[in-house]
Amino acid sequence: MQKSKSISQIQAPTYGNLITILSIDGGGIKGIIPATILTFLESELQKLDGEDARLADYFDVIAGTSTGGLVTAMLTAPNEENRPMFAAKDIKDFYVKHSPKIFPQCGGPLGQAAKILRAISGPRYNGKYLHEIVRRKLGNTKLRQTLTNVVIPTFDIKRLQPTIFSSYEVKNNSSLDALLSDICIGTSAAPTYLPSYFFQTKDSDGSVREFNLIDGGVAANNPALVAMGEVTKEVFKGNPDFFPIKPMDYCRFLVISLGTGSSKGEERYNAKQAKGWGVLSWLLSNGSNPLVDVFMQASADMVDIHISVAFQALHSSRNYLRIEDDVLTGTIASVDIATKENLENLDKVGEDLLKKPVSRVNLETGHFEPVDKGEGTNEEALIRFAKLLSEERRLREARSPYSRLTWSM
Repeated sequence: MQKSKSISQIQAPTYGNLITILSIDGGGIKGIIPATILTFLESELQKLDGEDARLADYFDVIAGTSTGGLVTAMLTAPNEENRPMFAAKDIKDFYVKHSPKIFPQCGGPLGQAAKILRAISGPRYNGKYLHEIVRRKLGNTKLRQTLTNVVIPTFDIKRLQPTIFSSYEVKNNSSLDALLSDICIGTSAAPTYLPSYFFQTKDSDGSVREFNLIDGGVAANNPALVAMGEVTKEVFKGNPDFFPIKPMDYCRFLVISLGTGSSKGEERYNAKQAKGWGVLSWLLSNGSNPLVDVFMQASADMVDIHISVAFQALHSSRNYLRIEDDVLTGTIASVDIATKENLENLDKVGEDLLKKPVSRVNLETGHFEPVDKGEGTNEEALIRFAKLLSEERRLREARSPYSRLTWSM
């Protein structure tokens, strides 16, 4: 099928059968891994619906934390033609071009010494280039202007609580209608790596709200459950876009959750080592940051376990796809080693991950293991999900009185 008119924004779930969610974890330069997978998914949607198809045309919510928040913004921010600013295939090139300037490398013994000194005196990177490029790319686009709903977690260190930038919440709370660039800089401000970020917004009554933000990964490095929670709140409030869906009707959810890889198989830390660690060792050991690794991995795994169990209990496990690689080793597992070789290796991890079998976390071991039910490879699962997404979109277009899109055989 080909479209005879330009594609419109996705119609409300009330006209379809599913609520569609895309979630992207945090992970610094490892964002190349989900970018590679998203490129494949978008290409499959284009095979079905034409080359103008974009991911934002198919998902009710796109959620992202840290580097995933930046990907979310790139996929949903409008260009001058009110279409997504970036195609999925452009995101990998963004990482390759800009990561070495965001995370400039210092090699050799002197470089290691400089890294230790920075860990003591301040963040490893000043963030200036990241701030500059994000502001330049996203311009004056605000949260309310995204082409589909977005959910981007951050953490406010002054309030000591998460701040969730949600398209749903901004409709009732204009103080959350921040610039996408400010939101992306805030959610990416990983402690010890990049500086915390302060900005202000004005509410509709003229009052000023302050934000004192660090990386959303300290609260929700895997934002899939946060996205589902935002939808559930809307259902509970009686939002007509979701009628007649019930608040806990998880079997109506279709969720694709993309990780950025972990190094569980490498066993870089153990209790014998850590029992004598002080502040500096928790911030820098074995060439990495144990404290950041621990809280981000714990956050991501708990979310995956919760969603996986819930979907299995509701006999709808095929509606949940988690793609993650937990056997990264060495520099490829880092969030900031932005050498040309490492960036190329990360791209290959994403390509190889597509060929691996669909896996789910083993609740006993914490490792990902292939599913026994013949769901095939991640690539095959994404092809199946692309068909479901295309069919859901067509169904909504056919039922909605507001549809602008017509299809021709």
